[in-house]
Amino acid sequence: MARSGRTVEEIYTELRDRILDGTFAPGIRLSQQALADELSVSRTPLREALHRLEADGLVISHANRGMEVSPASQENAEQSYAARLLVEPPLVAALMDDVRDKDIEQMATALAAMEASAGRTRDFQESHFRFHALLLDRYPPLLAELTVQQHSRIFRHQRLHMSRPAVPADFTQVDRHFLEAVRNREGERARQLLELHLIDAALGMALDIDPDYCFDSLLTAARGLGLRLAHEENGSVHRPIRLEWVRPGAVAVPYTRTENLEHIPGD
Repeated sequence: MARSGRTVEEIYTELRDRILDGTFAPGIRLSQQALADELSVSRTPLREALHRLEADGLVISHANRGMEVSPASQENAEQSYAARLLVEPPLVAALMDDVRDKDIEQMATALAAMEASAGRTRDFQESHFRFHALLLDRYPPLLAELTVQQHSRIFRHQRLHMSRPAVPADFTQVDRHFLEAVRNREGERARQLLELHLIDAALGMALDIDPDYCFDSLLTAARGLGLRLAHEENGSVHRPIRLEWVRPGAVAVPYTRTENLEHIPGD
């Protein structure tokens, strides 16, 4: 069979989309020969695309058994959000002087696209990623790579979560305040709003699937950053969860209530 000249990037994107939209379910075995025949591609670029998916955490390899789509583990998604919580907000605060007016204009455009695509999950997700990726481009390369890897690991969970009717409004509410803080170069306020946003998303993604889910790494990361989240001793929570900043130097941020959490200024 003749093989097309499709690039590794094209093959990677198509396979990634099939995993994210559920065409390739968690646990399904990925035969390289079958995929090469179906996509009319040669094994070399296919193998490279699969290795990229493995680095993203979307597929796993087993000795003598090939590759399969990785499980959509809530615990792994929670740990990815905990890692992002520890890395991204302090970086954003530190990078305020590097943000340019052009960056802010592009963020405003992406936010408008989020608002316009609220009923189209995939379009909303892509606009939301563009909104935050504009600051991601300012991160030191290794930390940017770490962040992108963690984002790839939660992408499936995020798409499911964003399909819920209340989520686009919750996300745009917080991102609107976040953009205002970035526009005013208010580093600490931007940091806190990003912390709130990441915690809100992590809570929603887990609790939408399992209302009795018990958190661990997210609570540990929040506690280490001087955030107080109301929770039971076993890590279970009751929505909306009260969020407070108890670390020195925290500033006032607007009253925020989402499906998952609530912050009252003055707490």
